[in-house]
Amino acid sequence: MRMNEVTYDDSRPVDAYGPGFFRIGGEIVQGAVIILPSGVFGWGGQDDRARLLAAAGEIDVLFIGTGAEIAQIPRDLRAVLEGAGLGVEIAASPAACRTYNVLLSEGRRVGLAALPV
Repeated sequence: MRMNEVTYDDSRPVDAYGPGFFRIGGEIVQGAVIILPSGVFGWGGQDDRARLLAAAGEIDVLFIGTGAEIAQIPRDLRAVLEGAGLGVEIAASPAACRTYNVLLSEGRRVGLAALPV
């Protein structure tokens, strides 16, 4: 079996997550988070849409982590994001973080908005 080290260029992967926090690129972030090519930002939750909409030119797909369990997001949130040209994928935050990291390592234009577990 051939093993390859994963590199992320200057992007910041999710290294870990736990109750109330994420570790992103080696730094601890408390609470909900948005990770975009332009940086890491606090997120006010599903009603906090401005930064997500502004990311439409930066990313093609936005992963939304809904916490410890998968849950639906409000229909109007999905409609607004998709209307801005973003692909939206919903998952529990652990799965959203893992999938974000995989696509990030492939050089894809992805973002993550996640609620803590």
